[in-house]
Amino acid sequence: MERIIEEELKAHLMDSDEAFRRLVDQHSEYDRQLQALEGRARLSDAEQMEEVRLKKLKLRAKDQMREILARHKAQQAV
Repeated sequence: MERIIEEELKAHLMDSDEAFRRLVDQHSEYDRQLQALEGRARLSDAEQMEEVRLKKLKLRAKDQMREILARHKAQQAV
């Protein structure tokens, strides 16, 4: 039940919140780039550094999405 409510809130935010939508797009792009790197047999030093950078950016985007979700959940509870 809680999962359904969260999915509905995410869908609502995708339609109504530009910042949330931008974060979702960024998160997806970082994930796509990481998958491309992970598909390689061996990474150069520069590619390994890029992998770490992308993982941090992806995590930051996810954290920011969670913050927006938490704020909206708190507003709905009031």
